[in-house]
Amino acid sequence: MSVTARTGTHTVVPGWRDWRSWGRRIPYAWRRSLRFRTLSATLTLTALTIVVALVWMALAILNDLYESRAEQVQSSAARATQSAQTTFDAAVIEGDVVALQVLMDEVRREILSRQAGTTMLAVFRIDDQPSAIAPQGFEGGGLTASMISSELRESVRLAADRQWWQSIALPDDDGGRTPGIIVGQQLLLPEAGAYELYFAYDLGSEAQTLQFVQVTLWVVGIALLVLIGAISLFVLRSVTVPIAQAAETSAKLASGDLGVRLPVRGEDEFATLGRSFNAMADSIEGQIKELAELSLVQQRFVSDVSHELRTPLTTIRLAADMINDQRDEFDPSTARAAELLHAQVQRFEVLLADLLEISRYDAGSVQLEAEATSLAHLAEDVIESMRQLAEQHGTDVRLVAPGGYSPVEMDPRRVRRIVRNLLGNAIEHGEGRPIVVTVDSDQRAVALGVRDFGMGMSATDAERVFDRFWRADPSRRRTIGGTGLGLSIALGDARLHGGTLAVWSEAGRGSHFVLTLPRRLGDHLTGASPIDVEPRDGSLSLEDLGLTQPISLPDREERL
Repeated sequence: MSVTARTGTHTVVPGWRDWRSWGRRIPYAWRRSLRFRTLSATLTLTALTIVVALVWMALAILNDLYESRAEQVQSSAARATQSAQTTFDAAVIEGDVVALQVLMDEVRREILSRQAGTTMLAVFRIDDQPSAIAPQGFEGGGLTASMISSELRESVRLAADRQWWQSIALPDDDGGRTPGIIVGQQLLLPEAGAYELYFAYDLGSEAQTLQFVQVTLWVVGIALLVLIGAISLFVLRSVTVPIAQAAETSAKLASGDLGVRLPVRGEDEFATLGRSFNAMADSIEGQIKELAELSLVQQRFVSDVSHELRTPLTTIRLAADMINDQRDEFDPSTARAAELLHAQVQRFEVLLADLLEISRYDAGSVQLEAEATSLAHLAEDVIESMRQLAEQHGTDVRLVAPGGYSPVEMDPRRVRRIVRNLLGNAIEHGEGRPIVVTVDSDQRAVALGVRDFGMGMSATDAERVFDRFWRADPSRRRTIGGTGLGLSIALGDARLHGGTLAVWSEAGRGSHFVLTLPRRLGDHLTGASPIDVEPRDGSLSLEDLGLTQPISLPDREERL
């Protein structure tokens, strides 16, 4: 069990305007804000859903638009090719080169260009053998042989009755590229043989339409995301504001402000929660006030009884001292009764003094009488004053003081009482084994540890060791008296100095109490104590200690 005075710490989180702090602020807000966490999750999932939907819609529109346009241009090309082929089949050439050329030009101008819906067309003769009657192929509208892939031309040459098409990038007026489609098919001229016929279609307008649709979808998606975020924020505010009020009110109530209450509006679930919380707060406030009044009555009772008992106890103690001084004149049984009376009156006087001290702590009327004191010197004086008691128990008390010689601000009477109590308990429960008193210090604090190698305590007992009137083993016989209030008063004295009193104990290995005090009254302890609460058994053992002689410390003048 360790009692430590701690100072409050506050995490300073920069504002959102500093983007460099987002890496720290976002996790902080995620942990501390239910509204931020819920809104972030909602917007993230909504954005992900919208993105998936928009991508799917854009791809669906793209495929549908492209496939519809491809079917349309194939149908136009097939219709124009069929009309041209019908014209050629109906013509009678009879070897007239001029007539065939005129027919070729007429078909190009009147049928192919108009019915195909494009001016980009090209015709190439398939047979490479020279012919006196076969007209030359041509290219028009910007379509050249270099734009047509060899694979498409090969497919057209091999299949006379099939139509082939391919996607390409057509050059535009600005020197860029625009998507397009080339459709190819064979055309049979009378007495001239088969020709390759190609139509090129510009899909720029469809690309612009698709771009417009995509931009529209993204704008609608972003607007939808903002709208959903605004709606979520509004809904979350209506839910989280009452929760935040309840959390803040609960924190104030837990900190001791018993007058805070939750505002109650309406008849919904939050109103029911507010009424229930306020009823609970009223009940807690009433019970605490009742307990405070009972505690005040108890404190007054203990204080009054203790003060009233001082006068008769003084008379009884004087009478017991007088009887004890004359016990040699009594018979053995009467002399023994006089000794017991004297011992119990002394114990009763100590108990009464402890009760008065406890009542002062409860009333908050304890004040320190501080003066500069060396903790090492004080420990040496206490050990010397209790040396006879230690020898009666066969215990060797060893002082190890690597530090703690410089004077620090403390109430020497109260600190001496702490050390006497810790050392007395160590002698009482040390089973006659050596006891090590350690004094050390650092720049912030001084510390004193009392280590015994007696029977020790369990972890459960160690947690209650500072409770009033508590004993680890009630059946154990006390050899040096004690009221059961010593450690409780010692803990109060340590806290009054702004220090700590910690304990480590293990059954069969003994106990170690460590008192840590700040160098200046009013300071709060931060960090570890100069003396570890849990001892390092690897560096200290009973064999190493033995029954040694006490270490002789340097003279006070040399240490100062």
